[in-house]
Amino acid sequence: MKNYLLWLPLVWFGFGAAIYTTAKGTTATEKTVNKNISFAVYKGNNYTSEVYNSTSATLHITITKVKGNNRSVVWDKTFDARLLKQYPSLENALTQNVTIPNVLDKKEHLEVTYILTYDSNGNELQMQSGTVVYGNSDKLNITI
Repeated sequence: MKNYLLWLPLVWFGFGAAIYTTAKGTTATEKTVNKNISFAVYKGNNYTSEVYNSTSATLHITITKVKGNNRSVVWDKTFDARLLKQYPSLENALTQNVTIPNVLDKKEHLEVTYILTYDSNGNELQMQSGTVVYGNSDKLNITI
């Protein structure tokens, strides 16, 4: 009888630890939020010179949701090619607002990357840039 009484506290402790671990894993819910990203695309130089008459630019923007090593594209857009002189100035910038729903506030972040491709008579130049969005909103200015 004494042997059973000695093992009883250990069994109860193990049983309690198992229940606590299971309950802890199932009751913790992560808060999801909507993250807002706005883009403003405009020309940063004066492209009225004749040298730019046959130069165009294409813009490709990608938003990726990142959680640890897992990455998934959640938004992707390519703005059509247009001549450099056709892009608006800062005051009349092309704008785009994007809302990404259900982002785990503490465990995920968004990465915004863009590739700007210049084409001048068949010669291409690509420039890449990006930013990381940790807060609930961010604004990205893209200068052509």
